[in-house]
Amino acid sequence: MVKIAVPKETLPGETRVALVPESVARLAKAGVEVAVQSNAGQAASMPDEAYEKAGATVVSDLASLYSGATVIAKVQRPSREEIGQIPSGSTLISLLQPGFDDSLFEQLDRAGITALALEKVPRITRAQSMDVLSSQATVAGYKAALIGAMHLDKFLPMLTTAAGSIPPAKAFIIGAGVAGLQAIATTRRLGAMVSAFDIRPAAAEQVQSLGATFVASELVSAEAETEGGYAKEQSSTEQERTLAAIGAHIPAMDLVITTAQIPGRPAPRLITAEMVRSMRPGSVIVDLASETGGNCELTRAGETVVENGVKIIGPVNLAATLPLHASQMFSRNVLTLLQHLIRDGSLTIDLEDEIVGPMCVARGSLELASTGQSAASEQS
Repeated sequence: MVKIAVPKETLPGETRVALVPESVARLAKAGVEVAVQSNAGQAASMPDEAYEKAGATVVSDLASLYSGATVIAKVQRPSREEIGQIPSGSTLISLLQPGFDDSLFEQLDRAGITALALEKVPRITRAQSMDVLSSQATVAGYKAALIGAMHLDKFLPMLTTAAGSIPPAKAFIIGAGVAGLQAIATTRRLGAMVSAFDIRPAAAEQVQSLGATFVASELVSAEAETEGGYAKEQSSTEQERTLAAIGAHIPAMDLVITTAQIPGRPAPRLITAEMVRSMRPGSVIVDLASETGGNCELTRAGETVVENGVKIIGPVNLAATLPLHASQMFSRNVLTLLQHLIRDGSLTIDLEDEIVGPMCVARGSLELASTGQSAASEQS
């Protein structure tokens, strides 16, 4: 029988949980054993009692949680100390930040652990329902709009009052991926006049369908998009044209939300210090790429920087600030992946599979099996 272990997240500020009771109930109905560490879902408003009612076993200590575990389902990558507690021969499913510190994958290999990185779910139709990056980007885009509205020194919507009419604020969204589109939709719902920029061909229609104005459509290029739908890194000439277009548009903006990222690379710099200084004092920039270097030259991850009266906010792990819905969405992604991996009551890690192959960043348990070593012999 497959046993899935769900530990409590240890990263400071992480409030999500990898599997919610709803997903646990579906796994239990399919004959999968699920063990959950006590209080794993507490920060996401999911008490232990809800997990027990769904069919999970709730345990307090990691030794009991991991005993006999086939799969470890986490939100954030484990620390090196945590890896030492994960049983050899098991499979880890988690956000693993490929490209950040790949030596961690070597440690997983040596420990006899196979690891599937949720960031590397391929962008193909079959895997859409497993795409954690997209589901969590939805949360981040929504929350970025609320953060911007909260820090702005003016209303977002147009208001007609006894004191006269107030025009709507102008919001500019840079990057029209999942987070950007959600930021557009949310700032529109809050009443702002919204414009957006992206270099990918599909973006213009998507932006306009949400009622926003698309900026610098002449810079859109079919060659700017990868097969997976991500933006490619631009040439120096293309970067100059992009910066010129943004620089011409940004001085009149009250709120700017940046979401542009390139998988596995530092975020592209799209707002210079000079552009920031061209904005009206009291304006706000919310940089969703802060954790990968920032789209704005002045961004500092986890901090708010003020330059010439303009606030540059670099939020981190925004999805964790809405833990209930973020966990529900994350869990549905993980559940779909597990349903793909569990066949006839057994876990199958097929590296030839078009979904599993690209996700595998450590093959420890597979290598143990191929050499005929057991977990016990490996640890002895």
